[in-house]
Amino acid sequence: MKVALRYREALSDTRRVVVKIGSRVLIQSTGRPDVRRMRALVDELAAMRRDGREVVLVTSGAIGAGMEALGMRQRPTRLPDLQMAAAVGQTRLMSRYDALFARKGCRVGQMLLTHGDFQQKMRLTNARRTMENLMRNAVIPIVNENDVVADEEIRADQVFGDNDYLAALVVKLIRADLLIVLTTTDGVRDTRPGMRGRRISFIEEVNKQTLALVTRSDSPLSKGGMDSKLRAAQTVARTGCAAIIANGRETGILTRLLNGEDRGTIVLAG
Repeated sequence: MKVALRYREALSDTRRVVVKIGSRVLIQSTGRPDVRRMRALVDELAAMRRDGREVVLVTSGAIGAGMEALGMRQRPTRLPDLQMAAAVGQTRLMSRYDALFARKGCRVGQMLLTHGDFQQKMRLTNARRTMENLMRNAVIPIVNENDVVADEEIRADQVFGDNDYLAALVVKLIRADLLIVLTTTDGVRDTRPGMRGRRISFIEEVNKQTLALVTRSDSPLSKGGMDSKLRAAQTVARTGCAAIIANGRETGILTRLLNGEDRGTIVLAG
């Protein structure tokens, strides 16, 4: 417990932060972007940038936004339909971000990545160089999976898990100090008998016992669930980076986390 408290107290000193926002935080049940929630989170991200932090936003929500625009009531299963929804939704999502960040005097740059970009040395080097240059010039990179040209990455069983693993790869790419994964729950819940689903404040190590507490998502708008978030946290912890899973719909959540408040679940760096 004392170790976890020290970790939380030290969060105010983090200088390079990757924030991943899940689909269900950004998109209403209809598929329409939740502009009020987006505005609140953008305001906090802009404040982090003004405080001197380097911020990378990994966002989901393109397919969900496209579903609403195309009148789809459920997430498509056919790859061409998924790609079509992504193509339509990505434009809508980025235009919202651009306008919201501009209100706060922040510039943003879009980076669309696929799993293949992290497997080829030249593409990986180019992605790192571009992201570093954006941050060096006070531009906030907004990263999303390139669903329009992706294949296996956007299927229901894909490895990125609603961009959770993508965020972990970005952490490794730029050697970030902290990963914050925002979802619609206030952290990992202890589902064992007698625990009454209490929030787990900190996890020293993600292992089989930890993963057994959670299940994958069956939401029509997202595909990650707490399982993929814990696996993403496990990945970055092995590189020496702490991760926090927290409720992205909680008022002032990013500010509260960076102030050391006991919110969400922190996974300690390995």
